Amino acid sequence: MTDTAHRISARNLSLASLQLFVAVCEAGSIGRAAEREHIAASAVSKRLADLEREMGTPLLHRHSRGVAPTAAGEGLLHHARRILLEVERLQTDILEYDSGVRGHVRICANLSAIVQFLPEDLGSFARLHPNIKLDVQEHLSSEVLGAVQEGAVDLGICYSGAHIPPTLQSHAYHRDQLVLVVPRGHGLAGLSSIAFAQALAFDFVGLHSASSIGFLMRQAAASAGAVLRQRMQVSGLDTMCRMIDNGLGIGLMPHRAFGLMQPLGRLHAVPLQDTWALRQSRIIARDFDALPPTTRLLVAHLKECANPAVQQ
Repeated sequence: MTDTAHRISARNLSLASLQLFVAVCEAGSIGRAAEREHIAASAVSKRLADLEREMGTPLLHRHSRGVAPTAAGEGLLHHARRILLEVERLQTDILEYDSGVRGHVRICANLSAIVQFLPEDLGSFARLHPNIKLDVQEHLSSEVLGAVQEGAVDLGICYSGAHIPPTLQSHAYHRDQLVLVVPRGHGLAGLSSIAFAQALAFDFVGLHSASSIGFLMRQAAASAGAVLRQRMQVSGLDTMCRMIDNGLGIGLMPHRAFGLMQPLGRLHAVPLQDTWALRQSRIIARDFDALPPTTRLLVAHLKECANPAVQQ
């Protein structure tokens, strides 16, 4: 073992020092960090000096305007934030066990999954396991992958079209079929199905440009050699339906979501013929075998709920 490796042993690291280091990096000043943490600036400086000695390398550039992390400091900052987050989770989980809640699962999912599948699947799980707390966040598919990679959540739900990196593991979840949503009486409403390219002559009401559906629409338009005429972007499927109902464009959404949203307007759904309109969602984790027992229990339940058929 080298001298540096010996110095960076777990028993030599102090959580208090890591917390102060993160505070200094975020504040950009030892003085401001000391005020935020309610500790003397001299004590912060000593902690940082001890931490640099333990690491065997400078962690901060000190200049007239304050401090900034060195390359090694940036690396430590990344790991320190993850360590402190895990400690915070540990404290939360212990408190929940003490109050009768046995387990806590953090999930990040995209909008389509939250609208279509998760309410029923998580609801049935909660009825089977009322003492397991479920924390669900909604994000774009790309953000779901990032949250799982960083360890900010235990599980992610997103579409395989989001290019799942090889560092993550996944299981098949639900499939869905995208449909074109138009106002009743629209020129396309009488069709039994449609190729997306046929709809490009009309204005669209779209979701956020970084959404999985938005990406598919732009990609399909480019493949057809056309420009996507996106008249406006909205944040939710309910808003999209109201805009379409009022003649502001047409849009794409999953078939099952349309069934839930249809009462919001006088709307009609036309199935898409394109192969990319059939989407596969997946359950994402860093390592399924390394998950806590309560999280593995939820994964098993979601896999049982998963329907490989198109959701109609």
